[in-house]
Parts: sequence; structure tokens; C-alpha cells
Amino acid sequence: MKHTLNMTTQTALNMASVPLELQFRCCICLDTFTDPVSIPCGHNFCMDCIEGFWDTKNQSQCPLCKETFRTRPTLRINRGFADIVEIFNRSPIQDLIQEEDEGNHYSHQVIHAEDVPCDICPRNKSTSVKSCLVCQTSYCDLHLTPHLRDAVLQRHRLTDPATFSTSHLCRKHNKPLTMFCRKDQAPVCEDCTERDHKQHNVVVIDKMSKKFKTRLRGSKTEIQQMIHERLTKMEQMKNSVDLSKKIKEKEVLRSAKVCSLLIATVERHQAELEEELEKRQQEAERRVEHLLGELEQEIQDLQNRSNELQHLELTQNPVHLLQSFPSLSRLPSTKEWSAVTVHSDNFMGTVTKAVYKIVDLWQQLADRLSAEEAEQMHQYAVDVTLDPDTASGWLVVSPDRKKVHSQMKKDHVTDNPQRFDACVCLLGKQSFKSGRRYWEVQVGDKTDWDLGLARESINRKGAISVSPNSGYWAICRRRGGSLSACAGPSVNLQLQEIPKKVGVFLDHDAGSVSFYDADSKTHIYTYSGCSFSEPLYPYFNPCVQDNGKNMAPLIICPLEEQYITLESDV
Repeated sequence: MKHTLNMTTQTALNMASVPLELQFRCCICLDTFTDPVSIPCGHNFCMDCIEGFWDTKNQSQCPLCKETFRTRPTLRINRGFADIVEIFNRSPIQDLIQEEDEGNHYSHQVIHAEDVPCDICPRNKSTSVKSCLVCQTSYCDLHLTPHLRDAVLQRHRLTDPATFSTSHLCRKHNKPLTMFCRKDQAPVCEDCTERDHKQHNVVVIDKMSKKFKTRLRGSKTEIQQMIHERLTKMEQMKNSVDLSKKIKEKEVLRSAKVCSLLIATVERHQAELEEELEKRQQEAERRVEHLLGELEQEIQDLQNRSNELQHLELTQNPVHLLQSFPSLSRLPSTKEWSAVTVHSDNFMGTVTKAVYKIVDLWQQLADRLSAEEAEQMHQYAVDVTLDPDTASGWLVVSPDRKKVHSQMKKDHVTDNPQRFDACVCLLGKQSFKSGRRYWEVQVGDKTDWDLGLARESINRKGAISVSPNSGYWAICRRRGGSLSACAGPSVNLQLQEIPKKVGVFLDHDAGSVSFYDADSKTHIYTYSGCSFSEPLYPYFNPCVQDNGKNMAPLIICPLEEQYITLESDV
């Protein structure tokens, strides 16, 4: 009760300082108070007016004195003041004031002609700074932005609001502007559609405005979903970095245990190994920091676009909506984040590489470490299948697309850009644009074969050269001899035994392709420092039969179901 009395006292003081005809008018709607309320600073407003004003602001602030309230005040109708307003409305004074207002209407317009309100602001209208002769609308600083930024709207002619007629009648025919010409991006009347705009694409403003508002809401929903997906991705990346730090610590301890076995000569390798681990962690953190920056920027861009659409949704001017929405409905350029992966275990192979530096002395230790890592790769297993549309006519692909062998006679097959025509090669169906992938191929006792990866744009016609420069990362066997890496020039691989089953491991983000003996779980060869700028496909070449010496097929091995992850990036 005390608070109400204080507010009423402040109200009385305010009323004493203004003319009688203004004491009962809301400064927002400029009409007699309806359900008047008093806010903590003492000023009065219609309840709906002040609520609506605060709904459009980020904070609760008095429109008159600009006092800001920490929390939004709870409003109750000022019953005493409401009764006074009701008595005033029934008094003869109100009629005299209305007549005086009508008589002074013209002079009032002349006096305040320089303060032209913005046609777009929904409630508390700001003073307009420019008027558009094409849109027939006056704009404040905020709502003028599209005319300064959009290429189409920049061609509109802007003028001083004080000299601009706010009438929405056609200046040529003096009829309501109920239609909109899409070609000229301007409102027109019905007479205009039958004459100057007869052959143009013209739509009804109200009808098309409703359609655009429906699309606007859809765009807002899509943006909010994109923001949610990117926030989720950011959280995943942050968690991945935290887990990566823990794995790094485990790898450092593991490396210390291994290096302790190498006595004095290996202590230097231990320091180098820890430095490499730290470098990889820093690289991983820098990469995630860069990706987080991109995500934050995209979220900011999307949030800005959402805010722009929010302002556009509140517009009361359908012409402004029709002109602004096409440019705002185009979503900002964003990255396809579903293909971006951040791995926590960025240290696979580091310890093994350190041991290989002293492989002559510690071959047994190196083989044991290699076997452990080979087991880890199964978590990245992918179900690879063969693509018959890429197979040469010399090849026979099994119905389940898991086996391929060459034949003596070339079949007639439909030629297409994806098919190898002369070489006995084919690709896998799956393509990989990111992440880690692992699969195994049984080569058995074949005397000749190629296995590896190939980029999408490789040459598939005529003779081909298998090397990284040509888009291939592969190993091969020829004439029953030892294996070679097709590195251009070839690198002869000295192995204790020829593998019968080869594991292929792709770490796309690290730019490496590794090969393993899947049975003994020993490392064969690694292409490192590769730059993959396009999709990669599994590459197979069973080679010719060589008079029956090389008739066995290449077989993609079935992997345990619990190891199989996603099949492809497409």
C-alpha cells in the first residue's frame, strides 16, 4: 500500500507539470490511457503499450526518462488513476479537447514535419532519416540498413523524409498500391498492372506477404537448427581435446616404459618421442581452436541473420517485407560440418616410429608395438565393396561385390567415364573425405597385385602410372617377388615374410596411408605428409592371370560386426 501511495504522489507531481490535455494520454500510443499502470520511476503508460514496448527491447527501460530496471517490473493497473481517467473521458472537457485537436491537426503537422516517424518500427517509432521513393516508405537508421547493403535496394532513390509524402497511393493514378511488381521491385496499383506493368510479373501484396512470412518462419527454424548443431559440434570438439590430453599422458608414460628398455642409447629417442607427442597435441589443439573459431563465426553470422529475420517478421509494411526477405532468406555461407571430425587419439604410430629408428636392435619390440596398434585400427573398420561400374572388361566381380579376378577374354561392357578400359583395375564403391578408415584384403599366394587408395580424378583410360603424383597411394607385388611401395620411384620393402592378408589404414586428417600384415600385425609401409584435396576410393588391381599363375581373386575380408563403423562420406 505504501508503494502505491508513493507512485500516486509521483503521478500527481507529473500531472501538475504538463497541460491538462496531455495528462491523460499515453506517450506511446498518444491516446487516452487504457488500463493505466505506473512503473517504478513514476511514469504512467497503458499496460499493453508498456508491455509491448518492453517486448521489443533487450532490457526494461522507461521510454521517457530512460531509467533501466534490473528486472522487469510486475505491473498492476493503477485503479485510482484509472478512475480519474474514466471520469475525464465522460466529462465535456474531453469533447472540447478533441475538437481543439482536430482544429490544430494541420498546424501540428507543420510544426513537427521534420520528425517523420519510421514506417517499419512496430511500436516505439524512431525518427526516420531517409525515405525511399520506390518503396514509398520512411526508414530510421536501423531499418535503412538493407537499402545500404542489398545490391537491388541500393538502386532505389532515397530522399529527405521531411519532403517525402507518406501516402501509400499511386502518384500516377491516385489509387491504393495493392500490387507488387517483381520485375521492378516496386508497389503498383491496379491501373499500373493494366498499363505500364501489363507484361510484368505482378502479385497481390497481402497474399504474397503471407507466403513470405511463412517462408521467413521456416528460415528462422532452419537457422536455429543449424546453430544447435554447431553448438553440439563445439561441445564435442572441446570434449575431444580434453580426452586427447589424457591419452597423450598415457602415451608419454608408455613411451617412457619403452625407452627405459633401450638403456643409454635410447634416452635420446625418448626425449624426441615426448617432443613429438607434445607437438601433435599442440597441432591438435591449434586445429580445434581454428575449427572452434570458424564455428563461432558461423554461429555469429547465423545469429545475426536470425536477428535480421526477427526484425523483418515484426514489420508492418508488406512492401518492406517483400523487398528485404529475398536477400535475407539466403543463408550465410557455411561449412558442411558433418564431414569434419576431431579425434582424441592423435598419437597412434608415434611410439612405433621411435622404435623403428633402432629397428635392427629392437625388432622384436617394434613388432610387439606394431601389433598393439593394428588391434586399435579395427575400431575404424569400414565395410568396403567393389564398384562394378569402374571395373575393366578383363575383370569379373562377384555378386556380393567382395571378390574380383581377371579372365583370359575381355567382356564387352558399357563404357563410362568412371570405368578403366585397358588396365585390369577397379575402385571401391565407398569414398572418403575425412576421418580414419581401415579394411583388409586377402591376397593369398597371388604373385601379382596392387592395393591402396586412389583419388577421384585419376586417369582411367589407357595406360596408367601408379604413384602419388598420379593420385595413387598403393603397394604392389610383381612376379612372386617382394613387395614394393608405388612411390614413384618404387621403394622395395624388405619383409620377413610376404603377407597373405593386407590391412589398409587411411588417416585422412593426418594425411597418411598405412599398410599392415593383418595376420602378423606388423607394419609394412606408410605414405605420410600427403595432401588429400578430393575424395579417395579404395583401389584394387588383381593383375593378369600370367598363364594360370595368378588366377586367385582379391577378396575383401569380412570384419567383425562390432568393429564396423560408417561406410562412406557420401
